[in-house]
Amino acid sequence: MFRVKKALNNNTVIAIGADSQEYLLIGKGIGFGKKISQRIEAPEGCMIYSLCEYTERGSAMELVKGMDPVFLEIAEQVLRESEQVFGRIDWSILFPMADHIAFAVKRIRNQEQISNPLTGDIRALFHMEYRTAECIRPILAERLGVEIDEHEIGYVALHIHSAIENENVALSMRIAGTVRECIQLVEEKTGKTIDVMSLTYNRLMNHVRYMAARIIKGEELKLDMNDYISENFPDAFQLAETVCGHMERYLKQPVGRVETGYLAMHIQRVLAELE
Repeated sequence: MFRVKKALNNNTVIAIGADSQEYLLIGKGIGFGKKISQRIEAPEGCMIYSLCEYTERGSAMELVKGMDPVFLEIAEQVLRESEQVFGRIDWSILFPMADHIAFAVKRIRNQEQISNPLTGDIRALFHMEYRTAECIRPILAERLGVEIDEHEIGYVALHIHSAIENENVALSMRIAGTVRECIQLVEEKTGKTIDVMSLTYNRLMNHVRYMAARIIKGEELKLDMNDYISENFPDAFQLAETVCGHMERYLKQPVGRVETGYLAMHIQRVLAELE
């Protein structure tokens, strides 16, 4: 049982639960005709969110107060679609996602659309997240008459990734940036371009992605392959050392010594396939 604190619109209500905490309830028609202090049951299919959550942009309550509720509903539609694709997700991402969508729509209406240099890498790194995020195109077109571009979809994809991997958006952007920098360095050193649609690219990209994630989280590999790799594939090992040094500077965190051998193994595969 909930007690209505404020009906934001026909489909969105702020209510107080039996535990005296404030919640956001989103469900078709849940706010229609509701009055302050009226007691209601959450209908079947209604989504319930705690407003005690804190995000990178402040408390959920403050975000909700300063936001058109339509953006909460749109974010919820995207997350419902994400849940269909990925199964269980972290619904607390609703508030920062809605906040981002609100600012994206404002930018688009003001003709201030952004260009994200990592859009291609986000699409490759988080392929299913990006495909799922594309569901926002018809939603925004139908509800607000707004056409969203691929760069904004890339950011929505990062929010979806955060909801399924418990990884914040800033961290996902750092990882995407690291992958792009490192693959560019490999291409520069070899003088050859790696086809972004190739299996070779995806293997290297995913290794660098998880490598960057380990470095950021302070995790270490156990098996040391450096001696074997450096002796048998010296060119790949030397290139891996260069890439690791670059990653240290880019991430501003030390790269574990044993990471070099594993990266060199993947680089050697690339070198062999580029010959």
